[in-house]
Amino acid sequence: MTNEQWEHLLAVIEGQETAPTVGFIIDSPWLPGWAGMQAIDYYSSEAMWFEANMKAITVFPEVLFLPGFWSEFGMCTEPSAFGVRCKWAQDEMPFADKIINDVSDIAKLQKPNARTDGLLPLMLHRLKAYEGRIVEAGHQVRFAVARGPLNIASFLMGTTELMMALYTDPEAIEKLLTLVTDFTADWLTVQKEACPSIEGVLVLDDIVGFVGEADFKKWAAPYLTRLFGCLDVPVRFFHNDAPGLVCAPFLKDIGINMFNFSHDHPMPEMRKLVGDSVTLFGGVPPREVMAQGTPEEVAAAAKEARQSLDDTRRVIFSCGGGMPPAVPTENIKAFIEAIRSGDAR
Repeated sequence: MTNEQWEHLLAVIEGQETAPTVGFIIDSPWLPGWAGMQAIDYYSSEAMWFEANMKAITVFPEVLFLPGFWSEFGMCTEPSAFGVRCKWAQDEMPFADKIINDVSDIAKLQKPNARTDGLLPLMLHRLKAYEGRIVEAGHQVRFAVARGPLNIASFLMGTTELMMALYTDPEAIEKLLTLVTDFTADWLTVQKEACPSIEGVLVLDDIVGFVGEADFKKWAAPYLTRLFGCLDVPVRFFHNDAPGLVCAPFLKDIGINMFNFSHDHPMPEMRKLVGDSVTLFGGVPPREVMAQGTPEEVAAAAKEARQSLDDTRRVIFSCGGGMPPAVPTENIKAFIEAIRSGDAR
């Protein structure tokens, strides 16, 4: 993200920017295929990772790509530090095998070292190795990124098993989520130490959308509050494109000021729930429209999202989730034009 883009993002979050803004979360589900490379090459080759990210910011210079130059290994990133077995395919995201096969296994877990364990040092090395070239391109590394506690726990334990254990073994799950949160706070801090240009936090946790209000208050809010408070940064971005109504009213108190949510929730409804202080990030179905639709259908959906709001302050128009696989260039261009054109209102 360039300095100009960063200042624009801050202005949006502060409610000072009124022009319609376009942004997308981009990472390995979309970037490798769009850039004409296999996923395994994107993960294993620092040069190809850099090339794919450079292509995106060159083809779409007007878009805020968040987090920007995301150094990641798909869903294996944080679980790898706990010692999970990571399975790699040629052209798919890697898969992390669970390591908690019984609730009693939780007691055996130790907090990973965020500086040395799993794939994390390789991620930091990639960023540092290319930091100079990122800066030469006019950009900076702006975000520390991590999956959220429930999300990481679901990979270590299995989603169904985790949901069941919330009720059958709450003490063990409290220990697990505390351990995972402590580790994740370390990981965010290590990223900031490695790249002082970081002034934002992005936490992604879809499992938050699988629980009701009481469980959200008990099993999600306290741990998310810890993570969003571990760094003193002006941008605190939360992604949950599973059902997001349960968490929406509590985002401000948690410390979140930007929210990427499911396209199933209309933007006016989400604005009412989150209040005026949280920036909305979303609006258009990712797969059914952005990936599978024609440019005309994308433009129509973007205009509909734009027209649904009387006030576009604290709004970034995007997918209701991250950029999915197979979104073509022409659809992104149609989205940008529809949001920015005068007839979008």
